[in-house]
Amino acid sequence: MRILHFADLHLGVENYSGGINPETGLSWRLHDFLDAFDQVVDYALNNDIDLVLFCGDAYKSRDPSQTHQREFALRIWRLASAGVPVFLLTGNHDLPNAVGRATTLEIFRTLQVENVTVASRPGTHRVDTKAGPLQIVALPWARRSALLSREDTKGLDVEGTNERLQAILTERLQQEASALDRGLPAVLAAHAYLSNAQIGSERGMIMGHDYVLLQSNVARPEFDYIALGHIHKKQVLGDSPPLVYPGSLQRIDFSEEDDDKGFFIVDIDSDRRVSFRFQPVNARRFVTVKVDVGEGETDPTRAVTDAIASHDVKDAVVRVLISITEQLAPLLNEGEVRRALQDAHTVAAVSRDVAREHRPRMPISSAEALEPLEALKKYFELKKPSEVPVETLLEYGQRLIAESDVESEPGL
Repeated sequence: MRILHFADLHLGVENYSGGINPETGLSWRLHDFLDAFDQVVDYALNNDIDLVLFCGDAYKSRDPSQTHQREFALRIWRLASAGVPVFLLTGNHDLPNAVGRATTLEIFRTLQVENVTVASRPGTHRVDTKAGPLQIVALPWARRSALLSREDTKGLDVEGTNERLQAILTERLQQEASALDRGLPAVLAAHAYLSNAQIGSERGMIMGHDYVLLQSNVARPEFDYIALGHIHKKQVLGDSPPLVYPGSLQRIDFSEEDDDKGFFIVDIDSDRRVSFRFQPVNARRFVTVKVDVGEGETDPTRAVTDAIASHDVKDAVVRVLISITEQLAPLLNEGEVRRALQDAHTVAAVSRDVAREHRPRMPISSAEALEPLEALKKYFELKKPSEVPVETLLEYGQRLIAESDVESEPGL
């Protein structure tokens, strides 16, 4: 049995959009996310995939636009109509913000779309594939209102409420796992924050306070594979059984600049041996160009444009971070810098970190007590002139002081 596992699509993220595609009327950034989704669908249709398993967060918003819903549904329909079963798990961004409202994925269940299973509550599902049946224990993002009564949370703060919620979910998971048919392969699909996970760009997209599940409570031996969603950074937290976050399909911001993006292919053979591998997608690149324009630089603009030329910025979201001295900052031509970035998809920023010159000063009381020539010596010690020797400058200064003294004498 071959499973395609992906998560955290987040249609609707449109930062660094790069404008509107005049042919479709959609933002280029939306095209980025749809292109990545298309790569998932194309791979599934062309590589004998038995099940596509989506572990939550189809959209950025809990109230996605009709356009976003249409584009998501079109791609799910491509899979389902080709006979590929699709399992859709509800993530935190798929939940409504009020009790009684539908989740963003519920329409597939309402319309009873063939080959599509939607899991918005904890429970076990049996999915028939061309390779045989598969048991999927679903652990969608938990709605506190659905699992906790007022008595459960009476007198508890946020942390205490989360601990109570964690205990309920752990107990429910144990019940579902113990009831599994040991003769059939079993997968846990969870949209959750596991205790050992390294978080990424989802830090800035968290809706409220996340509860955390202990990895030791989730990594149960009854499961052949544990498919996770919610964390945007690809990572494998364990291998017996495998606990896998595929991460998001597209880079959200510069915190993911160096992250691989894609999905996992999972193979479970007839002896229940599991192998899995990461399949990258062609995601929009994010590039940071850092330039340190030192004091010895005579052409700061050239230094910055040369640094840009040393990076592949074509079709990337680019930011240029320039460290520059106070004296050289006025010589930097930002127009030329931006022209050097004309092949980029989006210029996120051209920022300057200007190092202000530290100018040591003598205390006023000390300066007033000095004779003019002594004060001049102190001045040269602080300024450290390099073009003319200090001795020569002092000689000229002494002459000027002497001439000034003569002119100020009475009667002259």
